[in-house]
This record gives sequence, C-alpha cells and structure tokens, in this order.
Amino acid sequence: MENKKAIKLVDKIVTDLDKNGINKDTLIDDLKSLREFALEEQIPLVVKVLRYTYEHIEENDSFLIPIPDDEPVEEDEEATADNTSNSDPVESLKYLVSLTRSVNNKTNVADLREYRDALKDF
Repeated sequence: MENKKAIKLVDKIVTDLDKNGINKDTLIDDLKSLREFALEEQIPLVVKVLRYTYEHIEENDSFLIPIPDDEPVEEDEEATADNTSNSDPVESLKYLVSLTRSVNNKTNVADLREYRDALKDF
C-alpha cells in the first residue's frame, strides 16, 4: 500500500501480534481500519482478504489458515510439515498482514490469492 498511515498500521498489527498474540478486540478493529485504506487505494484483493480474515477470527477466535507453501510438499516431508511455523496462527496472520505492504510484488499477490481462497473454502 502507498499510504504511510496504512504501512504504520501494518507495522502496529505485526508488533501487537508479537506482543499479545491474537487479541480479538484490538486486532479486528485494526484489520477493519487497514481494510479502509485498501478500499481508498482500490485494491480489491486486499479488501476481500482482510474482510475474510477478520470474519474468520470473529468466528473461530483464532486464525486457522496456514502460511501458503512455497513449493509442493514431498511425501517424506509431510509429517514434519504439519509441525512447522506454517500452522502457527500468529505467524501465519503476521505473514498475511505483512503481504499487504507491497501489493506490487507478484509473490505477495499470489500468496494473498491463496489466503483468499483458503479463507473462502474454510
């Protein structure tokens, strides 16, 4: 995102997640505020992902979507893949929020699309 206030809000959300974990009260309000910046900048993918994210947190009291995989998981690695930070709710949410900082990056857009699809299918 281009807006300096939006970038500061992204940093605040990530810092709050580090300090407090998933605190629904402030987190949902911050995500809604961040979504407003995305609406102003007309970034529909970010708008949708953020809405799906705070609705998911409201319903589940956590963030249950893992970080998208960079590469397909080999069968030998499947058992260990479940125990990585990819399934940590705080780490996954921090990653999702940090993706919104730079939506000009193709990798970020691809990962945001994966999050969107995973949230929609959850």
